Amino acid sequence: SMVPGIYDPRLADEQLEVSTEEAQDMCRRLAREEGLFVGVSSGAALAAARKLASRLRTGRIVTIFPDGGDRYLSDDFWNGDR
Repeated sequence: SMVPGIYDPRLADEQLEVSTEEAQDMCRRLAREEGLFVGVSSGAALAAARKLASRLRTGRIVTIFPDGGDRYLSDDFWNGDR
């Protein structure tokens, strides 16, 4: 994973691990089920939000999708539903 230079881990309440496969699967799911063409970072963001949501009893989770799928058009994971 890429960590931006401006990221300060002391400001985060928690870091959640998401595998590349989970992120890619969520990208395909968002495209298929919601019509959202997002990139791998966005897939990872939603996968992490869903993990957090499964632990919370109340509250709201806000998730930002930081990239679009157009940057990944040549990648193999867009070819077919694995």
